[in-house]
Amino acid sequence: MAKLLGILRHAKSDWSDGASRDFDRGLNERGRNGAVVMGDHIREDGQVWDKVIASPAQRVKATFDVGLPEMDLTFDDRLYLASPDTIFEVVQEHGGDADAVLISGHNPGLYETVLELVSPSNENDLFKELVIKFPTGSFAIVECNIESWADLKKFTGKLVHFKRPRDLDPALGPGDH
Repeated sequence: MAKLLGILRHAKSDWSDGASRDFDRGLNERGRNGAVVMGDHIREDGQVWDKVIASPAQRVKATFDVGLPEMDLTFDDRLYLASPDTIFEVVQEHGGDADAVLISGHNPGLYETVLELVSPSNENDLFKELVIKFPTGSFAIVECNIESWADLKKFTGKLVHFKRPRDLDPALGPGDH
């Protein structure tokens, strides 16, 4: 039985909001719009997420407040700017008997986690698209060929879903917005 690992990068943050710490930055207007669009997409996808683990950074909290307010979050401080090894540890510790775990946090860690999980034999067109860039607000699902979250490690997965905000609304793509 495979496990599903959802990976949601926080929406576009506001560099002009005056926050004195990176941790405290909120979302800009494009980020709020992207969070709504991605939240709708995640709900419409229909996957039930048994466990949602998130970085406690303000921009991650705001992504859920705006886009997925109904989700019950478990915050883990280690997910703030986490490396793939730390992300693996957090999922292994919190995954329990969940079949589907959604994590949310930051790049480069989330991007690098997908790159480490997907085995070369499982690289597909979705993976080739994700390799180019995993922008803010992106959502991926990796199907992991493991029986327990304790077995989560490099090359145990296959990317089965990848969407960016701009895929759902071209106005949310790169540019001066």
